[in-house]
Amino acid sequence: MDTVRIGVVGLGNMGAYHCNYLQTVDGARLAAMCDSDAKKLQAAAGKWPEAKTFTSWQEMIGSGEIDAVLVATPHYSHPEITITSLERGLHVLCEKPAAVTIKEARRMADAGAKHPNLKFGLNFQMRANPVLKKLREVIRAGDLGEITRITWIVTNWFRTWSYYASGGWRATWSGEGGGVLLNQCPHNLDQLYWLTGLMPSRITAVAHIGKTHPIEVEDEVSAIMEYAGGATGHFITTTGEAPGTDRLEIAGDRGKIVAEGGKLTFRMSRQSVREFRETDPQSFAVPECWDTEIPIKPAAADAARLMAQNFVNAIVKDEPLIAPGADGVKGLEIGNAMLMAGITRQPVDLPIDGDAYESFLKELTQKYGGRKTLGKSGGAAPGSEMSSSFGRRQ
Repeated sequence: MDTVRIGVVGLGNMGAYHCNYLQTVDGARLAAMCDSDAKKLQAAAGKWPEAKTFTSWQEMIGSGEIDAVLVATPHYSHPEITITSLERGLHVLCEKPAAVTIKEARRMADAGAKHPNLKFGLNFQMRANPVLKKLREVIRAGDLGEITRITWIVTNWFRTWSYYASGGWRATWSGEGGGVLLNQCPHNLDQLYWLTGLMPSRITAVAHIGKTHPIEVEDEVSAIMEYAGGATGHFITTTGEAPGTDRLEIAGDRGKIVAEGGKLTFRMSRQSVREFRETDPQSFAVPECWDTEIPIKPAAADAARLMAQNFVNAIVKDEPLIAPGADGVKGLEIGNAMLMAGITRQPVDLPIDGDAYESFLKELTQKYGGRKTLGKSGGAAPGSEMSSSFGRRQ
């Protein structure tokens, strides 16, 4: 196969964005587009007349017009479209998150494993971020030593009430399946695993439903992660704080690395922190440390386009996928555990019981469904009350 014929499902903001650059991806061709909204489909046909149009994704994947599917639909539909496409012999590149629940993400990973001849990738484009790529390289090379702490304050996801009023599906359990963890933070949660290769064994958290917005899903979460090797993690996020912070600290036996503001700073200990702590005869001594700003190469291209190029290269040249579909389980499981722990105020052990989480989500839908009171103007609907309890847009 020299040219991969790609069909895009979903022509909202992300789907249209993908259509814009696909013709510039070597070895790719935008062959088909699908959306149930006739106006969106008509507008897309005007911009990309060379692509065939469909109102049904089932019809598109069975048309014989495409070799691969790019899924850019709402979260709940990702598993069905992905699994069906793989079963029909099509390669899949799916937007994040892989699914709403860990059980569905595991189903997707299993489907990918059943079809090893097909490529199944996820659009985790932060894996192409040069700062994070270098951070991963340093950690995986062992320069930081054994990891002892991971702390990520990611509170720069500020959103206005108007944002949540812009779509009836936004910030609802039935339409989106979650709030800041599922909508804004999938990339960050993916990085927690991808950077370190570590998965927590237990998570405790405090989460708030509609703390700063009149919505029915979580808009603030503070979590603590425990790791089997003794490391501790912290993850703090919200859509209600300004000015926000995006600071990632990872401490290890050879010092601490900080990623912030597009820079990577390594405060490197000249010797093992553990060895110094256990053997130095002075009571208040600290190991000598050197501050180093790690050089970062500029990004080679638009991150989303790079992910699509990697996907096409994987199909044509068997290039390894930057974000294999099976990896979608990792970050989603961390996010599901944070939400469950945060709402119940009870620790959650990993791996999560998939059925238990689906029951928990059903309970949230029943308890909080309908509490989103934002009107089209961006303010609260009449008579409603609000509960008081790296360049990304989602």
